[in-house]
Amino acid sequence: MTDSTPNDAHTNGRPGDSRDRIRVLVVDDSAFARSIISRRINAQPDLEVIGEAKDGVDAVDQVMALRPDVVTMDVTMPRLDGLGAVERIMAERPTPIVMLSALTGPGADVTMQALELGAVDFFLKPSIATPAGPADGIAELATKLRVAAGARVSAGRQATVRRPVKKARPGGDFDTLVIIGSSTGGPRALGQVIPELPADLNAAVLVVQHMPPRFTASLSARLDATSELEVVEASAGDRLKRGRVLLAPGGFHITLNGDGRVSLNTEPEVHGVRPSVDVTMRSAAEQFGGVCHGVILTGMGSDGLDGCRDIKAAGGNVVVEHESTCAVYGMPQAVADAGYADRVVPIDRMAREIVQMCGDRHSAGVVARR
Repeated sequence: MTDSTPNDAHTNGRPGDSRDRIRVLVVDDSAFARSIISRRINAQPDLEVIGEAKDGVDAVDQVMALRPDVVTMDVTMPRLDGLGAVERIMAERPTPIVMLSALTGPGADVTMQALELGAVDFFLKPSIATPAGPADGIAELATKLRVAAGARVSAGRQATVRRPVKKARPGGDFDTLVIIGSSTGGPRALGQVIPELPADLNAAVLVVQHMPPRFTASLSARLDATSELEVVEASAGDRLKRGRVLLAPGGFHITLNGDGRVSLNTEPEVHGVRPSVDVTMRSAAEQFGGVCHGVILTGMGSDGLDGCRDIKAAGGNVVVEHESTCAVYGMPQAVADAGYADRVVPIDRMAREIVQMCGDRHSAGVVARR
């Protein structure tokens, strides 16, 4: 895997203080949408649009010529669509990309494909590309562009694991509970970890990925298609089972009952997100104590810090992703700097680390009842 190199010094855009601004390339086949998006981005004091592209071919050419800090990428375009453009850009000049996605089932699945190809994040296009879009839409997009511009991106598609002929059948009891938290860059990281977990993993797994509704259903389906373990989006009343991965649904916090069943709620956001890693980890530590393990992957902010503290206090272990493979070294760094990480490993070693953690606790006894 080859890390991208920093973009060259700013030489385009507005005169004067342009070097202090994040340089954005806007890609959309609609001239009207490009105009609205560009105008709203340029209204931000630290962002400037240095170019606009009308399709994927134009986007690739302008990335090579202008070397922007970050790209907003439409999905459906003539000549070369967004997915094709992402693949070519990541192969030829890796550059942070934020997808502009439609809030539909097909749109969600295409967005997941783009994240697997290397896009850093996505944003719901209708909230920014129309005059009637909400006023706070640009604030959210601007934040995503700032984070993405500083993200680590790399060339090439993530490794794909062929769907096994025989998947593991989820059992009833489990010796260990693993809670994985991730945010920006998480879908790609999860795609490198979950498919590598073996069918005989003696653990139940909970994943909390910061993501809006509908998109978590697509993410769970794509992970399930490449994993030996069963991966499903969690529903209220689902039971933790050995060999099953439950993914927190977008828009809901997920907590645990003492009998191993999950509950969903729409209580206020924590750290500005719902689902929150902290909410799930703290509930797990309270219910199951030292048989819980925490895993923190790439992401902005500090969600998971308090949860990992509680897991450590209960006797569990914590592993975080190494900075060298994180798209955004925020959540893992917060845990590591606080001294709660037992180990810090790159993403290609994370699955082995999880297996090892689960093996360390096999003598702890069964914690979930049939």
